[in-house]
Amino acid sequence: MQKLTLRRPDDWHLHLRDGAMMRAVAPETARHFGRAIIMPNLVPPVVTRDDAAAYQARIMDALPDGSDFQPLMTLYLTEQTDPADVKRAKDEGLIHAVKLYPAGATTNSASGVTDFDKVRATLETMAEIGLPLCVHGEVVDSDVDIFDREAVFIDRVLDPLRKSVPDLRVIMEHITTKQGADYARSGGDNLAATITTHHLVINRNAILVGGIKPHYYCLPVAKREEHRLALRAAATSGDRSFFLGTDSAPHIDPLKENACGCAGCFTATNTMSILAEVFEQENALDKLEGFASLNGPAFYGLAPNDAQMVLTKGDPVTYPAKIETPDGDVTVFDPMMPLHWTVQT
Repeated sequence: MQKLTLRRPDDWHLHLRDGAMMRAVAPETARHFGRAIIMPNLVPPVVTRDDAAAYQARIMDALPDGSDFQPLMTLYLTEQTDPADVKRAKDEGLIHAVKLYPAGATTNSASGVTDFDKVRATLETMAEIGLPLCVHGEVVDSDVDIFDREAVFIDRVLDPLRKSVPDLRVIMEHITTKQGADYARSGGDNLAATITTHHLVINRNAILVGGIKPHYYCLPVAKREEHRLALRAAATSGDRSFFLGTDSAPHIDPLKENACGCAGCFTATNTMSILAEVFEQENALDKLEGFASLNGPAFYGLAPNDAQMVLTKGDPVTYPAKIETPDGDVTVFDPMMPLHWTVQT
């Protein structure tokens, strides 16, 4: 196959940051994607309806002239979240999900949840109005190995939470393990999972072999090869439980390349070329449209994009190694393999 046509894709997990950084990176997503679920972990976080409206306005102002990209806003769940405010934001069509961060799990997650009893009213309201909960699925206990934190979260937190609020729609974001894929696959209509571009490409060797490589460090951290292969099998299976959420997360190089580097891989620029390469390697190019363009809208109750994307196969395509921002360069994810698929439209 030398040409592939699919509905315009969406990104169901995206970090745009704010200010000068947002102005630099937002066009990288808007170029290829129709919509994206926007993460709310700013400083301070996006916790109220008014916060989300203001952030959405800043995003729209940062987009290139003529862009039809739609930011789909979320709220950051805290123990002080007002269920009435959440319902109002949902009824207005402003927000499309609420994001759960266990406190301390990842970048800018200090305001997250430590006591789930304090958010039960919000979760029950979300179940009543059909508003999904996006979950960063890791425990933060110091006695749990970082490579086990996703699997432990499923057993200790996620499964009990879903049993206590059975009508709640849940997205397990950026799953990284076979256990995560298996749980998502068996969870029924109210459960789905996003898979990132980079977790289909790297395992933990990419971070650690031959020296520490900070631009492959993300949270949840990449796991063993058996888990990467399980994610590939899930993404390319055609199962509607799985869809694309890049978790593209820009940090300037000085914040990545230091003694306590920030977590995140920036993949917005070259994701579609990488995905086409991966799906072709798995003999599953016919499943790419479902993963990138159809399954996500179906779970969120939205129509697929009307516009189409065309990718063509040819000589290896090159992408910029870095995106310049006023605060410093952001390194674009290097998939460590030639990319032969180019986005034409």
